[in-house]
Amino acid sequence: MTCVPATTEKSLGLVIDLDSCVGCQACVTSCKEWNTGGHMAPLTDLKPYDGGVDGVWFNRVHTYEQTTDAGSRTVHFPRSCLHCAEPACVTVCPTGASYKRESDGIVLVNEDKCIGCKLCSWACPYGAREFDTDVGVMKKCTLCVDRIYNENLPEADRVPACVAACPTSARHFGDLADPLSPVSQLVEARGGVPLMPELGYRPTNRYLPPRAKKSNAVTSGAPPLSDASPAGGFLGWVDRLLSA
Repeated sequence: MTCVPATTEKSLGLVIDLDSCVGCQACVTSCKEWNTGGHMAPLTDLKPYDGGVDGVWFNRVHTYEQTTDAGSRTVHFPRSCLHCAEPACVTVCPTGASYKRESDGIVLVNEDKCIGCKLCSWACPYGAREFDTDVGVMKKCTLCVDRIYNENLPEADRVPACVAACPTSARHFGDLADPLSPVSQLVEARGGVPLMPELGYRPTNRYLPPRAKKSNAVTSGAPPLSDASPAGGFLGWVDRLLSA
């Protein structure tokens, strides 16, 4: 079993505003472009212009139609590695290839140690692991470690590629272990929640639930969105929809 640091100096992660995300896929494509030549490069594409297309993507955006008491709306839900404080993907790794950094809390994969057994992908409840069939190793979001610490870049650009590319500023990056950091204050102000906290993995990333909107009610087959608590809100609605 691979050990996880008892504490980390920082907890770097993302805060994603579901009220601002428009599902444009800019985060997806910018992530792919940067990481194709970055820390976990290459990100393989198989049959990109043919049937049976496959490939490695660190960031994906799912789109849902939901109905609330105030009416129907479309919600876009970005999903990537959550850099958990207690990552199951790390503790099941038999070779130590998956590990969590003590300095900043980022979860990474050492490709030289990875044997492609896929135990980490089976253990991750968020579906955040990507198996590169071309090279036979597991890959994942790195929070762009080769970008956020790159002193050759202007300081304003030392953020993950997905954050830099977001046209609506729906994605925010920072230290969630620091209660005075802008991301921590944003989570406090907007009631940011972790994804499926009941599992006990303590994901670092937070989601800001969509604000209540006033509109005419529209009936659909989707379950209604309840309150904005971690057990309810949009994330609870997603859990119920996927479990139906």
